Parts: sequence; structure tokens; C-alpha cells
Amino acid sequence: MERNVVLVCVSASFLGVLAAALGFAAEGTRIKVSDVQWATSNTCTYPKSPALALGLTSALALLVAQIIINTAAGCFCYKKYSYPSASKWTIALISFVISWVTFVIAFLLLLTGAALNDQRGEQQTYFGDYCFIVKGGVFAGGAVCSLVSVSLGITYYLALSLAKNTEPWGVHNNQGIAMAHPQCPPQSTQPVFCE
Repeated sequence: MERNVVLVCVSASFLGVLAAALGFAAEGTRIKVSDVQWATSNTCTYPKSPALALGLTSALALLVAQIIINTAAGCFCYKKYSYPSASKWTIALISFVISWVTFVIAFLLLLTGAALNDQRGEQQTYFGDYCFIVKGGVFAGGAVCSLVSVSLGITYYLALSLAKNTEPWGVHNNQGIAMAHPQCPPQSTQPVFCE
């Protein structure tokens, strides 16, 4: 395997695991119902929580991993090369699509959870006597989706790299030069007249 392929896979894997770990840490430090105090009948007091910074950093790590994978893989929207392995091409395409879907879900969950968890000090209650908190599992869902997204992104990159590098024997061996005897018609000694 080439050095670039290993570098892309290792860096994307590290960032994917980092995004998931930070997402799970944000889930553990999010503001819970027991943390919220009533200041008055229609005002809630929220404590400070590191979930905002953890969620944003997790989303940023996931974004960088996705950029690395897709930049290294390049666009395969068109078949620049003829790929001998249709199964590798299919695996790359399916992994690409599912990776992007899970990336969007993870990114939105992490950013939404971070933004909604950023309530400090006294806030007015919503819809009467309810203090708003982020529901449990938002950050954890983002963390799991980020792991799936990066894993499928690496699968896409590897399948595409292997499909590009495995060419049938002899495709580029003769550099497009015909290696057979020429098939030219015999030359005539008679003059040719054009009307």
C-alpha cells in the first residue's frame, strides 16, 4: 500500500475517533434536568457546561476528517479510468453516499446539541413552566454517526484507490502502440483521377 494511502487512513481514523470521543464526552457533561434550578416561577438558572466546547470541537474534527478523505479520493463522478473491478466501484459508490448521509446527520446533531446546550445564567421558561434542556442521546447519536461516517469514508477511499490501482495485465504495457503487422491495402501503380 502506498504511503499516502496509509497517511490518509491514519489521520482520518484519528480524527474520527477523536470526534466520537468528544461527542460522548459532551453527552456526559450536558446539562441535565437535575442541574437546572428555578430562580422564579418563570425563570430557570442553568449551570455552565463544557458540552458546548466539546460538541463544537467534535463537529470540527469530523469536518476535517471528511475533507481529508474526499480531497484525497478526488471526484469519481465520472469514470476517468476504466475500472476492471465493478464490485470495488460499487462498494466505493455505496460507501460514499452513506458516508455523506451519516456525516450530515452527525454534524447537525453535534452542532444542534452544542448550540442548545449553551444556556447560562437565568433564562425565561418556554411554553409556561418548562425549562429547556437538550434531550439525552443527541451528542451520543452524533458520536456514533461520526464513527460510521469516517469508517465508510475510509472504505470508500480504499475501494476507490484499489480500483484505480488494479489494472488488467498489459493495459499500459505497450503505451497504446499497436503491436501487430500493419493491415494496409497493397499500393497500386496506376494513377488515380478525381472528378
